[in-house]
Amino acid sequence: MKPDYLVNFDTRQLPQDYWDYVIIGSGIAGLYAAYMASSIGKKVVVITKQAVDNSNTDKAQGGIAAALGTSDSPELHYDDTLMAGAGLCDESAVKILVNEGPGRVRELIEIGARFDQKGGELALTKEGAHSRRRILHASGDATGAEIQRALASRIREDKNVLVLENHQAVDLLVHDDTCYGILVYDRSAEGLHVYRGAGVILATGGLGMLYEHNTNPEVATGDGIAIAYRAGAEVMDMEFIQFHPTVLSLPGAPRFLISEAVRGEGAYLRNRYGDRFMVRCHDLAELAPRNVVVRAILSEMANTASEKVFLDLSHMSPDLVRERFPNILKTCAKYGLDITRDPVPVAPAAHYMMGGVKTNLNGETSIRGLYACGEAACLGVHGANRLASNSLLDGLVFGHRIVECVKKYKIGRPKKQIEFACDWLDSGPVGYNKIRTGLRTVMNQNVGPVRTGEGLKKAIEFFNKYSYINKHEATSPPDMEVRNMLEVGSLIAESALMRTESRGGHYRLDYPDSRDSWRKHLILRK
Repeated sequence: MKPDYLVNFDTRQLPQDYWDYVIIGSGIAGLYAAYMASSIGKKVVVITKQAVDNSNTDKAQGGIAAALGTSDSPELHYDDTLMAGAGLCDESAVKILVNEGPGRVRELIEIGARFDQKGGELALTKEGAHSRRRILHASGDATGAEIQRALASRIREDKNVLVLENHQAVDLLVHDDTCYGILVYDRSAEGLHVYRGAGVILATGGLGMLYEHNTNPEVATGDGIAIAYRAGAEVMDMEFIQFHPTVLSLPGAPRFLISEAVRGEGAYLRNRYGDRFMVRCHDLAELAPRNVVVRAILSEMANTASEKVFLDLSHMSPDLVRERFPNILKTCAKYGLDITRDPVPVAPAAHYMMGGVKTNLNGETSIRGLYACGEAACLGVHGANRLASNSLLDGLVFGHRIVECVKKYKIGRPKKQIEFACDWLDSGPVGYNKIRTGLRTVMNQNVGPVRTGEGLKKAIEFFNKYSYINKHEATSPPDMEVRNMLEVGSLIAESALMRTESRGGHYRLDYPDSRDSWRKHLILRK
C-alpha cells in the first residue's frame, strides 16, 4: 500500500536540514519543549504556519491551574480533574499533571511570566468544577498572551533555537514505523523543505476551525492530528470535543470567548426571562463542569425559543469587573455592551479537543521518534471533559517530559539517510473552498454538542463523498488545511457514531445515559 501524502515530492531534490529536535507548533507546549531542549544544549527548530503568537495559548483568558495555594493540594486538584473527566481520565497521567504542575509553573515564572498578585502573593481565582482557588491569571483576563510573550521572548534570545514563521507542516517522513523528519512548505519562498530530527514533536494545537462557531484562531485546523494519522500513528478519544458554554453571541460581532473566570468570580447565567436556571441543574450551579453547563444552556435555549442566554455581572463590584476582565470589558464595549450592568448574550461554541494523537506518559506516539504534546496529543489526562485551565498546564508538564524522555535515549543522527518520494497524486483542480464551507456546516449541524446516530451518518456520508480528493495534490497551504480538516472531521464523526452512550463532551440524544461498559477509549489507526 502506498503512503498517504498531500503533495508529490522527492526528498533527494529538496533542501534538507538536520536538527536534534524539530518542533511543530508555537503555543505553550511547543515553545516550552523548545526551551527545555535548548537548556540541555540541543539544537531546535520550531515550525509554525503563521506568526509565532498566533496560537490557542495566546487567546487563553482564564488562566493556568496549579495547586499553589495554602489551602490547596495536588490531591484536591487530582480529585477535581477526575470528577470533571466523567470517568475516563487516565489516573497516572492526572497524578503526573497535578504533582509536576506546580514546579513547571514556578519555572514559567522564572522564565519571566508575570502573573497577577495581591498583597505580594499570587492572586488565585476559581473556575468551574474546581474546589479551591487555584487559577493563576495575568493582566486580569490575558493569561495566555502573557505566557506566550514570556516564552517567545526567551526563545527569540536563544542561539540554540531557530523559529520559522509562515512554514506549513505537510507530512511526516516515516519508514518502518520510525519517523525521520517532516516535509514543510515555506509560504514565503513557496517551496518544500525537509527538516530531519532525532525527535519530531507535534505541538500543533486544536481543531476549532472545523466548526462555524468556535473560540480558536484560524490556524486551528487539526493539522498535527491529521499528519500523524496519515503517517500511521494511533489517535484516541476523537469523539470528545469540548464546547465552551459562554461565547459572545451578538449579531455583527465575531464569536468571542467570555472566560470561565467570569463565573468563577460570581457571574450568573440567566435565560431570556431573567431566571437563573443553573441552580436547578447542578449543585455547583454556574460552576458545574463545562459539559453540564453547555447542555443546560442548550436545554434552556430550546425551552425558551431563544438562540442565546445571558451572563449577568450587574450584582458584582464594577471595580472588580474592570480589574479582572479588562479585555472582555473592552471587547464587549465595542458592541455597545457595558458588562458591569448589561446582560451579556452568550451561547456555546467549539473550544477544545480532548482527543488527539495517542501518547504514553512521556509523549511517545506509536511511531518511533515521533512525539506529541498539548492539545494535539491525547494520553487521557482530560478524560471525556477537560477541567477548566488544565490545558496550559498540560502543555507545560508533558512538553517537559518529552525532552526528559528523549534525553535519556541519547538518540543521534541515523547512520543511513533514508529518502522519500511521492509521484502518484493527480494535479487536477478541486473546489477546496466549497468543501471547507460545507464541512464546517456539516460539523456544526451533525457533530456539535448534541448528536444523533442519524446526524452522524449524514456527516460520514459527506466525508465519504469527498474521499476522492485523497488522490489529488493539495498544492497550497489553504488546500492542505482542507485535506487535514476532512481527515480529522471524519475521525470525529466515526468515533462519535461508535460510542453509543453520552459521556463528558460527547452527548448522544439517542443514547442519553453513560454506560459502565463504555468506560474505555476508542483508538483508531489508518
